[in-house]
Amino acid sequence: MRALIFAAGRGERMRPLTDTTPKPLLEVRGKPLIVWHLEKLAAAGVHYVVINTSYLAEEFPASLGDGARFGLRIRYAYEGDTALETGGGMLNALPLLGSAPFITVSADIYTDADYAALPAEPAGLAHLLLTDNPAHHPDGDFALDDAGHLLASAAPRLTWTGIGVFRPAFLDGWQVICAGLPGSEQQPPRFKLRPLLDHHIATGTVTGQQYHGIWNDVGTPERLLQIETSANLIGNTKNIANP
Repeated sequence: MRALIFAAGRGERMRPLTDTTPKPLLEVRGKPLIVWHLEKLAAAGVHYVVINTSYLAEEFPASLGDGARFGLRIRYAYEGDTALETGGGMLNALPLLGSAPFITVSADIYTDADYAALPAEPAGLAHLLLTDNPAHHPDGDFALDDAGHLLASAAPRLTWTGIGVFRPAFLDGWQVICAGLPGSEQQPPRFKLRPLLDHHIATGTVTGQQYHGIWNDVGTPERLLQIETSANLIGNTKNIANP
């Protein structure tokens, strides 16, 4: 199985830490954030990882190399000087990801989620891992029904962890779905995943599950410090579980 790590963002809220270091390469508990993900992906049987890059793109291969020391093959999907957002980034990386479903991971999260527990073949076009809403995102993103399908407007809502499994066909028809949105007419196109998620959720082709373990969105220096000083270590809590 292959994986895509979203690592192209500028990390504005993490400045000045990100003035010279991309956010995914900031160290948390002794290693860069992205390395936690690479090691866990390799442990889950993933052998090929695509990392999308933009800001300070050259720092990634300089730090991570070709992935051999992690037991992985790493390829880099450069997006240019301006990041292409999650949807455009996935589209840009698609030629490197092949025709099978692939795992997606946001590089700027810290979690003990077990990637091996994700479905290798999602029931629909995508399967998302959701968690309880953090204080900085109290309204959440999506709800889950009893059958495990995502709902865009129901309650209670949960927060998407940034982790999921997508089929390449999830991007089919993106031009129509995103028509008129700023950036969608650019070359290469720049657009978010959310419009596509909303579209496919409405057709019942996006499933999900709730995660009850450690998950942190490392979006600010304060949150980074909280992780460093927390008594909880990765591996001390439950892994992925259905509600």
